Amino acid sequence: MSRSRAKTPPVQLLKVDGLPAPVEIRRHPTARRLTLRVSHSARAVVLTIPRYTDVREADRFLAKSIDWVRERLEGVPDAVPFADGAIVPLRGITHEVRLAGRRPGRGVVEVEAGKASAMPALVVFGAEEHGARRLRDWLMTEAKRDLDERVEYHAGRLSLTARRVAVRDQKSRWGSCTSDGQLSFSWRLVLAPPMVLDYVAAHEVAHLAEMNHGPRFWRLVKQTMPRLEEAKRWLHLNGMGLYRYGA
Repeated sequence: MSRSRAKTPPVQLLKVDGLPAPVEIRRHPTARRLTLRVSHSARAVVLTIPRYTDVREADRFLAKSIDWVRERLEGVPDAVPFADGAIVPLRGITHEVRLAGRRPGRGVVEVEAGKASAMPALVVFGAEEHGARRLRDWLMTEAKRDLDERVEYHAGRLSLTARRVAVRDQKSRWGSCTSDGQLSFSWRLVLAPPMVLDYVAAHEVAHLAEMNHGPRFWRLVKQTMPRLEEAKRWLHLNGMGLYRYGA
């Protein structure tokens, strides 16, 4: 969660024997050293190298770290596509996805309350081949509604104004704030408990006043979000797992 960044550097995909995921090689104009990380959201290995680094040096660096990469990839949770019978959280509560087919006069997605021992369901109407897209679009709409409400609340508490609120499929940040007051969020926040979405909304609203993570910034967040530490802890422990859904 931070201010907007420069354009994403060019990416070269590399298939490495023995790795179940591709390696993304990114040349970055300001990088001073080689860095390696495993992306849970993209289920890929990301190797960032300085602009003029020889590819052979990158190969040697990757070869030395191959055991570390394998260990991290084993910790990446399996993807959960939006298919019939999938178990997906909505606002922190698990739901079963049901693709119900075409049914005149019904909405695209309906939330069905659980009965007895059955869990609640997300019932998706329409042609089955479009079910995943329909559910994703609906979740994005729900996320936008929740975030609009919480941004307005926190902005009012802090006497700030957000110029625009957008919801996207952000891969590396839960939220961002530009210098002209535009806030952007990951739609996957609607999968988490409401406290977590609330925290990220408060976090980005505070950036409207403080485009940094200094003491004054955190005082603003705590002023409008008393459960700050609890929400941060949940996101740290469980946040990456949200990227598995709809993959």
